Amino acid sequence: MQTSVHSNPASRLTSLRAAMRAQQIDAYIVPSADPHLSEYLPAHWQGREWLSGFTGSVGTLVVTQDFAGVWTDGRYWEQAETELAGSGIALKKIPSGASVLFIDWLGATMQAGQTVAVDGAVLGLANARLLQQALAQGVTLRTDTDLLHAVWADRPALPDAAIFEHGAPYPALPRAEKLAATRASMATHGASHHVISTLDDIAYLFNLRGADVSYNPVFLAHALVGPQRATLFVADGKLPAALRAVLEEQGVDVAPYAQAANALAALPAGASLLLDPRRVTYGTRQAVADGVRVIEAINPTTLAKSRKTDSEAAHVRAAMEQDGAALCEFFSWLDKTLVDPQRAPLTEIGIDEHLTACRARRAGFVSPSFGTIAGFNAHGAIMHYHAHAETAATIEGDGLLLIDSGGQYLGGTTDITRVVPVGAITTEHRRDFTLVLRSMIALSRAQFPRGVKSPMLDAIARAPLWAEGIDFGHGTGHGVGFFLNVHEGPQSISQSTMPEPQTAMEPGMITSVEPGIYRPGQWGIRIENLVLNVSAPSSQFGEFLKFETLTLCPIDTRCIERSLLRDDEAAWLNDYHATVRARLAPHLAGDALAWLEQRTGAI
Repeated sequence: MQTSVHSNPASRLTSLRAAMRAQQIDAYIVPSADPHLSEYLPAHWQGREWLSGFTGSVGTLVVTQDFAGVWTDGRYWEQAETELAGSGIALKKIPSGASVLFIDWLGATMQAGQTVAVDGAVLGLANARLLQQALAQGVTLRTDTDLLHAVWADRPALPDAAIFEHGAPYPALPRAEKLAATRASMATHGASHHVISTLDDIAYLFNLRGADVSYNPVFLAHALVGPQRATLFVADGKLPAALRAVLEEQGVDVAPYAQAANALAALPAGASLLLDPRRVTYGTRQAVADGVRVIEAINPTTLAKSRKTDSEAAHVRAAMEQDGAALCEFFSWLDKTLVDPQRAPLTEIGIDEHLTACRARRAGFVSPSFGTIAGFNAHGAIMHYHAHAETAATIEGDGLLLIDSGGQYLGGTTDITRVVPVGAITTEHRRDFTLVLRSMIALSRAQFPRGVKSPMLDAIARAPLWAEGIDFGHGTGHGVGFFLNVHEGPQSISQSTMPEPQTAMEPGMITSVEPGIYRPGQWGIRIENLVLNVSAPSSQFGEFLKFETLTLCPIDTRCIERSLLRDDEAAWLNDYHATVRARLAPHLAGDALAWLEQRTGAI
């Protein structure tokens, strides 16, 4: 949390409203976004959190002179109600798949003669277009002002971490081949140039990584790919001289970060520019010279990086063994700690600290891949819960502990959720746990035509829960990067995602499978593995795919009600545990190995 002369949201909003009056602005929008439309933001662009006190990663703040509201989805409702309490800021709940409801509210609220403002540098192009369509005639939309500069006196500077090469043996393709493939895709669209602003696309294309964004090994940059050379726009001093020389020798020029817009404005008349309207901001689009023909299509790199090569998949499997071994060491320690009558109090924060320490001892570990979610009992029902010192629960008594965590390794990115019993658990706990397990198994065993749209698979996981009148308020699965973002497109197994052509399931994609049950005020259960799309036997109906489960960690059988599992489901679990035991045992010894053998016994 950043310090400030304004000590609370009410004070900060008062200052913002004064700045709005000075510029004759009637409504101001503060999205959770940066110029790269990142999920996790550098501190410099965490203005929505600074103004509102709401710390969730998704949300849009809208402020008028007599109203302030944060729009966010069901993953964050409980958290937002707590964090916004007493701030004068309303929680505006977004139903699944309705992420632009704040635009509808503005369209219905603003009157002719009024002005809506937003920093166009961080407003997604697609949302800008929706906003322009929604505002009534006579309402002015300003995108040329960042009012945070006026009210955030100690606003953090831009990050300055060094960029490094993600070199051999990890990248399957050298950057020259990736650039050649990108230019081939550009040619199919008739484009002479291509602008990229999404940080994971840039990191993938140039085989570079950084540390500018929490949890994601990326760096602030824009890129412009031309017919012969590409330009990487990064802040001075971030690229070591030797690496910069290598890039320039390989056809990649380096320019200051702030000059990206000038480069777009200087494109020659007659040039054709490929851009992804969902992955650039309004400000980036506005910078393009008038005489340039703009072609809108998905970034070629977004599709390319989602399809891991055989070599990359092998590295991910090795990283999963390291991650699984770390988890065995952690859970072995946790089991012993929970039954130790002489132990010091253990909180949800202590869970995070010990788990991260276990991962840090494993080969190739770089950082967590997201903020660990350790939620005991009622906190487990908050889907994106994050423990704070003043609110963290102590792990004692009876109930369920949900732990959702992941690691960034040089050879891959992990994301896993497990639930363990603390003390005595109830029949209701076991029933919910077993239903979630059945849902996870159902999707993990699925076979489907190659090219099926990923959202169509969502119902496979929900069916066992729907049969019991139960549902959950998040997607079933998200794509995962290769030592990149833990949330990666274009595939998404979610009922709120449109089944568009780019969501097609293709070999090499890595996706999470993570159904859950959440009972507010009581407990939450989620079981999550990562899976890899691999070939299944073809038939007269075409090519088929299936999932290879990548995650290696026991699922706690103490929480299972065996009578609710079919025999084929129990056989899947037993086979999975046999694989986990065989793959992880060589990496373990002592108590952790004994724990592994105990927790992977057949049921």
